[in-house]
Amino acid sequence: MASLRPTVLRSLPRLASASRVGASATRMTPARLTATATVGMRGYKSKHSPQPLRDVMTGEIIGLPDIDSSLVKITTTTTPKTRPPSSKLIFGHTFTDHMLTIPWSSATGWGTPEIKPYAPLELDPSSTVFHYAFTLFEGMKAYRQEDGTVRLFRPDKNMARMNRSAQRIALPTFNGDELTELIKKLVVLDSEWIPKEKGFSLYIRPTLIGTQNALGVGPSSDALLFVICSPVGPYYASGFKPVQLLATTKFVRAAPGGTGGYKLGANYAPGVVPQKEAAKEGYSQNLWLLGDEHALTEVGTMNLFVAFKQPDGTVELVTPPLDDVVLPGVTRDSVLELAKAHARGETTIPGLPQKLKVSERKLVMADLVNAEKDKTLLEVFGTGTAAIISPVDKIGYEGRDIAIPTGSDGLGDISRAMLDQIVGIQTGEIEHEWSVIANEPNA
Repeated sequence: MASLRPTVLRSLPRLASASRVGASATRMTPARLTATATVGMRGYKSKHSPQPLRDVMTGEIIGLPDIDSSLVKITTTTTPKTRPPSSKLIFGHTFTDHMLTIPWSSATGWGTPEIKPYAPLELDPSSTVFHYAFTLFEGMKAYRQEDGTVRLFRPDKNMARMNRSAQRIALPTFNGDELTELIKKLVVLDSEWIPKEKGFSLYIRPTLIGTQNALGVGPSSDALLFVICSPVGPYYASGFKPVQLLATTKFVRAAPGGTGGYKLGANYAPGVVPQKEAAKEGYSQNLWLLGDEHALTEVGTMNLFVAFKQPDGTVELVTPPLDDVVLPGVTRDSVLELAKAHARGETTIPGLPQKLKVSERKLVMADLVNAEKDKTLLEVFGTGTAAIISPVDKIGYEGRDIAIPTGSDGLGDISRAMLDQIVGIQTGEIEHEWSVIANEPNA
């Protein structure tokens, strides 16, 4: 495991840049870090807590502290857990030795970040998270190469989306670059938890909750940002198995003007009963439809892609537009950007059609029904952090099944090419700016 070395930083105050995600030009983050010895453990402790920005003439507070990664206090566990064999991992059931916590108050701003042993949270029963669903989260992954390099995949996108979700439910925003630095420290500290086997990774769950100890619907005066990590294996451990979807008109995942385009905890529990009903009918997930035209939006908790063959031989890869009913997925954006670059001839991705058109446009069920009849329906797949690519081979709609082609390995040509390209970038096998190194190799 890479060692964490204390760094002596200049003690000059600095202003958080307004150009950074979630940062405010009036927030100040003093930086001074010194090492302190702790009996039985290693610890790094800041000399100063975050301080508000004051007017130099009047002393009046004009800005509250943002997250400052240089002030992090790190306390390592004295009782490390026994890591289970990789073959025994179940998604989201095993957690690493440490976690990150950062408190926030409307009176004092963001507090001191702490990386400390994984432990239960202590919350008052009146906390707003329990009563009014003041909660949002992100899903990210870290990957480790043979030389010890640890990589994150497009963390800036997760930070931007997390801030956007926070704004939607009146929780505090933050400097995304600073939280990314803290996540790097946490992941490197627990890097031995990242399985070495191919296809395994460390799932990272940043979460922000309202913790005001009082009932009443309104902005929460207090909040807690925390990050936990879980080692995970391949989503399809025994090979790709296409999923079957039930196109549902009985339930609606999201409506215009609502919160479907944000990664809020409140969006997920209502989808459990529809999924259970789909399972009773022999389907894996729901295909969420909207409106009288039965417009396609998402599949389960994933974004949706459909490939059609055009009369001139061009293959069109289509995904529904975001509007405000579709979550802006990081994997969705990655597929779009890679496919567009291939279509423009800027790069060549093996397996993708030479003549490729990429569209973000409205799709309705009649499009799929007609394409099946015309034999121009080539592929349907979902995209998300957990599975990356999830192929579909059947959609139940109005009493019958729409059959969708898949290859012998369960994937279509486009979904296979996209999976290989994204995994290659995530693991560092393909050099790309989206792959962000969290540590120095063999450090």
